[in-house]
Amino acid sequence: MRVVIGEDEVLLREGIAHVLASDGFQVLASVTDAVQLEREVQRHSPDLVVTDIRMPPSYTDEGLAAAIRIRRSRPDIGVVVVSQHVQRRYAVELLDGGGGFGYLLKQRIADVRTFTTDIRRVAAGGTALDPEVVSVLVARASRGDSPVGRLTPRQIEVLGLMAEGRSNAAIAAQLVLTEKAVVQHTSNIYDALGLPVDADDHRRVLAVIRYLQAAVPSPR
Repeated sequence: MRVVIGEDEVLLREGIAHVLASDGFQVLASVTDAVQLEREVQRHSPDLVVTDIRMPPSYTDEGLAAAIRIRRSRPDIGVVVVSQHVQRRYAVELLDGGGGFGYLLKQRIADVRTFTTDIRRVAAGGTALDPEVVSVLVARASRGDSPVGRLTPRQIEVLGLMAEGRSNAAIAAQLVLTEKAVVQHTSNIYDALGLPVDADDHRRVLAVIRYLQAAVPSPR
């Protein structure tokens, strides 16, 4: 699996590169700013991009903007953004293109096994959201008159774990349910969110997209 990394902090950049290389990833390039990141993506056409949100020169959202442009021009490339902070709007902007997206907090990267598992899930077209990101989104999505706001507390729990990228088996283990019960909850979630049974798109990803869109107010 071929990866390009964008991170201005040298220790973190080298650490991510080392962790991924040790787990069998091929690190094609490791750069310090968004301009270089997009250049290397265009040059190498990787399977996955891992980038910080805040990068030089202004240290605001250059990495995020680059990630969005990469998503729009190359939807076949998975994108994982890493940050020290939770920003709801960032998550929605990036996930708007479908699967193949992750939003992880930097402090979680120390859990190497979970980090590489999340990376592989994103590269395969799935989603991987940090539990803290999901917690913030749950609080926002559960309010108001959106379809998500009408889900039961248990359905919200299941949808939150789906947003993290968990499998039915993992959700069942965490919530102490049977997999059959999880399947029933997910079916009810699809119905509540208006996802037809014969949808061509990956319904799990569609559910997460609806979830995140409900969690963030429309731009004014």
